[in-house]
Amino acid sequence: MLTHTSEKPHKCTLCYYTCIRRVDLNKHMLIHTDEKPFKCSRCNFAFTTRGQLKEHTLTHVDKKFYNCPLCNYVGTTNGGLKQHALTHTDEKPFQCFLCNYSCTRRGVLKRHMLTHTGEKPYKCSLCNYACTSSGDLKRHMFAHTGEKPYECSHCNYACIRSGDLNRHMLTHTSEKPHKCTLCYYTCIRRVDL
Repeated sequence: MLTHTSEKPHKCTLCYYTCIRRVDLNKHMLIHTDEKPFKCSRCNFAFTTRGQLKEHTLTHVDKKFYNCPLCNYVGTTNGGLKQHALTHTDEKPFQCFLCNYSCTRRGVLKRHMLTHTGEKPYKCSLCNYACTSSGDLKRHMFAHTGEKPYECSHCNYACIRSGDLNRHMLTHTSEKPHKCTLCYYTCIRRVDL
């Protein structure tokens, strides 16, 4: 009968989560611990429930994975792994001929060149916003729609960038992929080093 009333008598004492069944609350409480007994055999993720692991394994169907030997990066293309490998070196093969800027990807250099011309070819049809990349315009459009397409499967976190979701997911795995080269300090975000 509770499903027809909106009453949710079981409440988490650590966050705002409420539910109808005690079993759901017990399952929810696992997100507040570091215990993640269900581990994916294909990548580095671990989960609090068997259902989360099962849902996650669907992302691996018919995919080949490329693992970085220097960190926890897992890519779906060999080219992506090669591109990622440049983050472990100082090599930046694409250089601007107008200034001393250099980068690891041709597309990033192409976008950088727009800073010299002042050109912003991507324009919002709803306001006067203009930018240098289609991805930035797409994210800007979420401000008009309120849409947050990237949702966490562990909690109610949602965001407009896939990178933000990937970073957020590390809070559920306790993984800290960025390591200081001088000591044992590790962190989730590279900027915190």
